[in-house]
Amino acid sequence: MNRRTFLQAMGLGAASLAVPGCAPGAGGLATTSDLPKRPNFLFFLIDDMGWTDVACYGSRFHETPNIDRLARQGMRFTDAYAACPVCSPTRASILAGQYPARVGITDFIPGHWRPYEKLIVPENRLQLPLESVTMAEALKELGYATGYIGKWHLGGKGFLPSDQGFDTVIASVPNRNDKQVSGFTDEAIAFIEENRQKPFFLYLSHHTVHIRLEAPQALVEKYEKKPKPKTGVNNPAYAAMVEHLDTNIGRILETLNELDLADNTVVVFFSDNGGLYQPYGGYRGDTSPVSSNAPLRGEKGTLYEGGIRDPLIVRWPGVVRAGTTCSTPVSSVDFYPTFLQIVRADATLGHALDGASILPLLRRTGTPERDAIYWHYPHYHHSTPAGAIRAGRWKLIEFYGDGRLELYDLEKDVGEKNDLAGKMPRKAAELQRKLAAWRTSVGARMPTPNADYDPARANEWKPRPRR
Repeated sequence: MNRRTFLQAMGLGAASLAVPGCAPGAGGLATTSDLPKRPNFLFFLIDDMGWTDVACYGSRFHETPNIDRLARQGMRFTDAYAACPVCSPTRASILAGQYPARVGITDFIPGHWRPYEKLIVPENRLQLPLESVTMAEALKELGYATGYIGKWHLGGKGFLPSDQGFDTVIASVPNRNDKQVSGFTDEAIAFIEENRQKPFFLYLSHHTVHIRLEAPQALVEKYEKKPKPKTGVNNPAYAAMVEHLDTNIGRILETLNELDLADNTVVVFFSDNGGLYQPYGGYRGDTSPVSSNAPLRGEKGTLYEGGIRDPLIVRWPGVVRAGTTCSTPVSSVDFYPTFLQIVRADATLGHALDGASILPLLRRTGTPERDAIYWHYPHYHHSTPAGAIRAGRWKLIEFYGDGRLELYDLEKDVGEKNDLAGKMPRKAAELQRKLAAWRTSVGARMPTPNADYDPARANEWKPRPRR
């Protein structure tokens, strides 16, 4: 079935995506009969924002009153994951509802290549394939106005947002991070005002807080004067970027209030991967750490928690109870089936969705029907090629270069300091088998031995030749 046939086959009857429902409430199937019909969707995707970059997630230096207010008005997830520790694969997972390994985008576009490393990494797809039925196409077919504003990073000409279901596309505004935030906000407000009389899906994808570090000078000076905590994130330029972002998010949320749209809008706040510890070049020569991700281990580009665990907040007045917190693991592949269940769309035909609807979690009626979440990152970045699985409290990382396994109990050891693989070989082997079976099921491409391996030159980077 091609994607056009799939879209025509989508119905608005009872959602076939209903899954057994969330811990605090009763079990059974999560129904949608009492939900508001066709709410708006406002999706904030932040670039490189770490788990503890926001005050409501533990930052003692950054000031984020609008994001904190959003958390008080909705549900804050403590164990939300990007499907990859770098941007393009996670972005693909959101729009396609599929794991990056299935899509074929497993590194940022165009990706890294080390020609003399131990392994030859698989070739990275350079665009989100057109045969993927995106979330935007599905919602557009159901009468939604669709808008994409900001960073795309999923392909060039012929594979742009306008080719993937978005009617309104604003890919850039003058200048970089500090003024782009405001410019994108202006465009987002204009889109909301223009489409206030019909359901809309607005995907606002900020370049910030990705380096380079840029923020209004007055804010930078504010944080230069502010007392710094002895531990955690305390970079003045980065803190200024975070607050500038927060201010502009507040402008958009206030627009929803002014237009009387807030009660019928599902607002999602999420990041595409973990925070980057060290900037390249810094801010005016300052190369101090940007985002520590503490107490999590690792950073962007690694499969430790600091590379993949992200802030996630969902607000939906009247459905999501204000001020709630959810510790159930969720993934970026889950947004697509969640949105479809919310609008009662039947998406069982043709397009495989790897995610599970988290609507039962939002309503506190149950949990997603799955036993594990998976990652496949067969590339060199701030770590070496690896895969990972989280099943309940247990997380296993498999390093492809030497077959090494690391096992962690995240309930007791969120910082991944105590590797249990040697003490619990049967559990490690069980999870490794599940990870291998999953790779087969999604057609994951694996790295291969490199005949040109040269330890002395292993860290050299070169542009990868394309076939």
